[in-house]
Amino acid sequence: MLSIDNVYSARNALKNVVRETDVIYAPKLCPGVDLYLKTENLQITGSFKVRGAYYKMTRLSDAEKERGVIACSAGNHAQGVALAAQKNGIKAVICLPDGAPISKVEATKSYGAEVCLVEGVYDDAYQKALQLRDEKGYTFIHPFDDEDVIAGQGTIALELIEQLPKIDAVIIPIGGGGLISGMAYTLKTINPRIKVYGVQAVGAPSMQQSVEHGVIEELSGVSTIADGIAVKKPGEHTYELCQKYVDKIVTVSDDEISAAILALMEQHKLVTEGAGAVAVAAAMFGKLDLKGKKTVCLLSGGNIDVTILSRVIKRGLLMSGRSCQLMIELMDKPGQLKNVSRIIADLGGNVTSVHHERANEGSDVNGCFLRILLETRNYEHIAQIKQALTDYGFKLL
Repeated sequence: MLSIDNVYSARNALKNVVRETDVIYAPKLCPGVDLYLKTENLQITGSFKVRGAYYKMTRLSDAEKERGVIACSAGNHAQGVALAAQKNGIKAVICLPDGAPISKVEATKSYGAEVCLVEGVYDDAYQKALQLRDEKGYTFIHPFDDEDVIAGQGTIALELIEQLPKIDAVIIPIGGGGLISGMAYTLKTINPRIKVYGVQAVGAPSMQQSVEHGVIEELSGVSTIADGIAVKKPGEHTYELCQKYVDKIVTVSDDEISAAILALMEQHKLVTEGAGAVAVAAAMFGKLDLKGKKTVCLLSGGNIDVTILSRVIKRGLLMSGRSCQLMIELMDKPGQLKNVSRIIADLGGNVTSVHHERANEGSDVNGCFLRILLETRNYEHIAQIKQALTDYGFKLL
């Protein structure tokens, strides 16, 4: 059974294995909020998952260790189980969805685990892992719906309370719910006054919907850049713990997640994956009332696939007003482009791309369109440039 003693036992088992990750003050991310970041993205394996996986391994019998373990994961739990198995001399087989980032697949292999790629998403990998468990006799290490795993994740809360004794609120990502279950249980047991908020992606709100409707629900599909929390169905243990200990669950969009990833990189030189940035996205975009609260955002992981990082940054620039596309209708005569460029330059905008095309049917025969991509400071800067162009007589589409 999950108990506070079990969480302390997990901490003792992990003391020579995991890092005690730093807490960083981050006031600029959310002006008006006393905001801090718990940097589990800097944990060994790049994620908090190693905590629960390793503690679970220490609880296995000798016979279970001899047979080996199997797990399924979108990536981070895979690495945690693989490392824990390697340190304990246990054979590990990991089922991953075939869409998992290559970097996570290769990292899992580097810890000595056998990788089995499964067509589909996390839940498909889960079914395959259960099949192999039954066929081969492996012990299944659940990524979230296991009380020992949940206790392992709860050790983050013990660290946090010692690092920041007077916390008012903690914002935590939710996928299957193991992380927030362990942390919420531990935080509320030690100090019931602390508010615990969960965050899911708009495209994978399984726990939010389940808690709202009072019954565990399975989504027909999930779609989000936050692959670490793209879970169709929460666990039974985690659902019950979230119902009891989590104060509120909110969702954030992929664009908001991208903006949070960008802000963390620029302002704090911290690389987070999509799932790792959702707590910051919730704070940045006003999803919760945090005024006057000493608030901690948990950065749960940093294993972002570098092949999608440029796309995430581009979306983050657009979402935060750092990049803008303008479509301007012009008369096709000399000097028009010069005037547009002068107005933008005088206001400090930086044009990065220009596309000029003739007008279509039904438009003025002398008309043309100018599509411009430019770098800007923020939304106010964009509005200023648009107003200046309009005042000069240009028509923005």
